Amino acid sequence: MTSKTDWLPDDLHAYLLRVGVRETELLRRLRDETAAIPQHNMQIAPEQGAFMALLVELIGARRCIELGTFTGYSSLCVAIALPPGGEIVCCDVSSEWTDIARRYWDAAGVSDRVTLRLQPALLTLDELLARGDENSFDFAFVDAVKSEYPAYYDRLLQLLRPGGLMVWDNVFWEGEVIRPEVDDADVRGIRELNEALAGDPRVSISMLPVADGLTLVRKR
Repeated sequence: MTSKTDWLPDDLHAYLLRVGVRETELLRRLRDETAAIPQHNMQIAPEQGAFMALLVELIGARRCIELGTFTGYSSLCVAIALPPGGEIVCCDVSSEWTDIARRYWDAAGVSDRVTLRLQPALLTLDELLARGDENSFDFAFVDAVKSEYPAYYDRLLQLLRPGGLMVWDNVFWEGEVIRPEVDDADVRGIRELNEALAGDPRVSISMLPVADGLTLVRKR
């Protein structure tokens, strides 16, 4: 929903990118190419990508899943952070956008770590569960259909191993989650997820004011 942390002034954000984010030239090129797309605000912020890559390193993740790949910035950050033999399963429905992602996975030399599923994310999650992949994923990033967030959560909680980590994007939805006059399907989905996470004893959580709101969820 946003390509930067909105409350940061532009000059302070530029400083953050200069000293706080080790963005490679390839990632910067991808960000610049995506900026020319009308839907460019769907790309995650570079500081968020760096944060997610560090989380992957910290938990020693080897098997990851991403719901909502767009042009590939987040998946590229994660794939680069994975060790040899690691894998990220990317779920998206757009071949147009993920064709851009493929080019950058290839350019970074990490395409062997990426499995792309071009179909609705719920279908992929159900297929993974049906083949017995419970408790096998280390890390999940969710930035797909907001109205389906609660359904994603139900399935990801089964797929993640104990100690595994989920990262949920757009949990503020530009502030609309707290505006009672807004009641569309996307807002309802995000609100339902946020309320479910707040009271679920199976997980530990931390909601952060990064970009459009980011919630970290650790399965106990």
